[in-house]
Amino acid sequence: MYSTIVDNTPLIKVSAGKHEASYALDGSLMNPLEAFYASLAACAAVYAKKACKSLGIKAGGIEISCKPFAGTGGPLTLAKFKTEVRFPAEFTADQKSAILESIAHCAVKDIVVDGPNIDFQATEV
Repeated sequence: MYSTIVDNTPLIKVSAGKHEASYALDGSLMNPLEAFYASLAACAAVYAKKACKSLGIKAGGIEISCKPFAGTGGPLTLAKFKTEVRFPAEFTADQKSAILESIAHCAVKDIVVDGPNIDFQATEV
């Protein structure tokens, strides 16, 4: 479960069990939308690391850059999310291909792609 208490500051702290994430609305920290984009980049890194482990190679030196592109509805909409991966020189074409294929299966991305099937609810308790 994720929970937060709303106050009058620009900060937002979300607790999830023993972990806490902080966001802000004044630019001092990522806002929740930026954090969502960051989670897509982090997910790509997780899948790259998993692929490297299964290939028996070290993941060090892989660089992942992600860029969101706004949709026709403006900056709060997402039309495209581009992930670019740079590999160290010692990676073979087959290794690169396997890592890119793994990144394509990122769980966070899959949730976004399958989003229309998600039942979001907000209720008073």
